[in-house]
Amino acid sequence: MAPVQTHNEIKASARLVLWTLAWAATLALAKFGPQLLWDPPQRVASWAAVAVNLAVGIGWIVAFTRFLRALDELQRKITQDALAVTLGVGWVLGFAYVVADAASLVTRDVDIAVLPALMGVVFMVAFVVGKIRYR
Repeated sequence: MAPVQTHNEIKASARLVLWTLAWAATLALAKFGPQLLWDPPQRVASWAAVAVNLAVGIGWIVAFTRFLRALDELQRKITQDALAVTLGVGWVLGFAYVVADAASLVTRDVDIAVLPALMGVVFMVAFVVGKIRYR
């Protein structure tokens, strides 16, 4: 890999990490702010926190897109394959749960946070499998 390519990947990775941390922080602010920071809950502050989270989320999407463009072709393919598997698993399991819940087959409500956690695990496994496959 050329030194310029490596430098571009490192810069894109660092930007992605910063945007990811910023998005997670604004998500935490939007989630926990109403109970911890502005008690009693204030609708304007809560909507502002959600709006900031959405704006930072858009920045994260742009940073992730730039990150993908900075990768070499093989890394991009491995990442995109892992993303495809992750999207498929999230989509299929998410809608299977919705259908099962609508048919009253589910006895317990599942916390929505389970889906992104599951998708994170699926992505990591699919990424590692891709790295091993293309060694």
